[in-house]
Amino acid sequence: MFESDRERSSGTGRLMMGVAWALLLLGLWLWGREVTDIRPGTSAPTTGDVAAVGRPQGVELPPAAQPLSNARPQRVDIPSLGVRAPVVARGLDPQGAIDPPPYSNAGAVGWYGAGAGPGAEGAALLVGHVDTETRPAVFYHLSEVRPGATVRVIRDDGTVAEFTVDDVQVFARDRFDAQKAYGVRQSGRAELRLITCGGTFDGARRGYTANVVVSAYLTGTRA
Repeated sequence: MFESDRERSSGTGRLMMGVAWALLLLGLWLWGREVTDIRPGTSAPTTGDVAAVGRPQGVELPPAAQPLSNARPQRVDIPSLGVRAPVVARGLDPQGAIDPPPYSNAGAVGWYGAGAGPGAEGAALLVGHVDTETRPAVFYHLSEVRPGATVRVIRDDGTVAEFTVDDVQVFARDRFDAQKAYGVRQSGRAELRLITCGGTFDGARRGYTANVVVSAYLTGTRA
């Protein structure tokens, strides 16, 4: 779901971005709360389905914490991946699709600002590019995260919302299920979705074949 990790004025690139982000918007509107990397020419895969493991048996997960009040995210940390990234609120572009982080700022994570804030009840959505034409981007290793891993979101009210990953899935683009990707898994919880591209790069369609969706839920808070 991520257009090319490089700004372009090409009508084709903008059209494909609109289609991908419209799909994401549909999920947001229907369940409450694509960034598609498209690159010119032929490209080798940069992220794959192999690491997406779902929820393996035998992984003990902590109980959910009570949701917090709503607050804007400022930074997201994923210690197991070495990710420490600023978060920028994103709205809708002129075509009515969610506007992703600028391609010139591929190290930032986008938060859908009209949805739930990370830590508040509902499913907060964070999206990030997987790569650019020249280097890995913020969520390049997202498919490698495992259930039980910690995700921390620093919020503008001075709190740190600590989430535990409970599920990692790859959704093929041609069988994408918005409810499973974006819908709340358990009512009354504060949940988080981290999304980037997955699968392989399809040169004919000029996009990736899947999306990696990491799900997590609030398990703690600290100042």
